[in-house]
Amino acid sequence: MGETLKLLQFGDSVFPVGAFSFSNGLEMAVQHGVVHDRTTLQDFVRTVTRLAATGDGVAVLAGHRAAGVGDLDRIRQADEAVHLRKINEEMRTMSVRMGRKLAEAATRIVGETLLRKRIDESASGVPVTYPVALGVVFADLGVDEQDAFAAHQYGAASTVLSAAIRLMPVDHLDAQSILFAVNERVPDDYREVRTASLDDMQTFGPHADVLAAAHQHVHVRMFMS
Repeated sequence: MGETLKLLQFGDSVFPVGAFSFSNGLEMAVQHGVVHDRTTLQDFVRTVTRLAATGDGVAVLAGHRAAGVGDLDRIRQADEAVHLRKINEEMRTMSVRMGRKLAEAATRIVGETLLRKRIDESASGVPVTYPVALGVVFADLGVDEQDAFAAHQYGAASTVLSAAIRLMPVDHLDAQSILFAVNERVPDDYREVRTASLDDMQTFGPHADVLAAAHQHVHVRMFMS
């Protein structure tokens, strides 16, 4: 029961890492008409979670496994792999800002962890990133890697859906229905990426990349991505 409660706390969409500031690309998708109703929103959320699984999701598992054996170098390598694959400035900002906030919060709540060392060394090197920090935190808390991966995927979906309620005519029940449907794919995604290495990480989504690139030049916006 203890591990479940820790999973619920640190995987909560309202945990104070600043996720509410980002839409994961939805704001621009709505502005350009790519997402305009419940069906297209569900398709978009599934695209986001699919890209999250094959990219950051691999890093979650790498961070979790490295923390399990106390390998700080491997954690740093996972952070670097994430950071180098964020070709869009806003997505890099999202990953680094949320990663640092999670690491700082975990250090304050849990106590001394490998994340404390990563924070200290990141000032002059590779920054802490959110997916790796999440994997490390859950390993330190005794949460298994499948649940850590699930929490990450849940967070990616809920970030988009939380923004959707403010950006388009969908209500909370629509959002929860979409979340329920998308979450059913998480076990399949885990089985697909569980043997992937950091070199296998990929986030091929040209449409999403174009929308993200356009968003950073918009003068009036609600979200940071």
